[in-house]
Amino acid sequence: MQLPPKVTQRAFERLAEIGAAEQGQALRVAVEGGGCSGFQYEIKLDAQTDDDLVLEGAGEKVLVDSVSLPFLTDAVIDFTEELIGARFVINNPNATSSCGCGTSFSM
Repeated sequence: MQLPPKVTQRAFERLAEIGAAEQGQALRVAVEGGGCSGFQYEIKLDAQTDDDLVLEGAGEKVLVDSVSLPFLTDAVIDFTEELIGARFVINNPNATSSCGCGTSFSM
């Protein structure tokens, strides 16, 4: 059984801070081919489509399309603030390796 990704409260709070829902937008997390490890994450604000799994919290939404969903089974979508900057991150138990930038992975 595939478990959908989870979104941390911190990630939903960050979406609320930037006013995503107020703008009619949600955070889209997608997986596409490319990057230095074979797959890469695409994280952007986008509008919801009929094909999306919608994860909701704090009045905000995170979207995952049906093609990306199997790659994100049981992953955790979080927001982190570090010296190198603040960003949304994916903690993906399916990735067998990833690159230093954290946006590219292999399975």
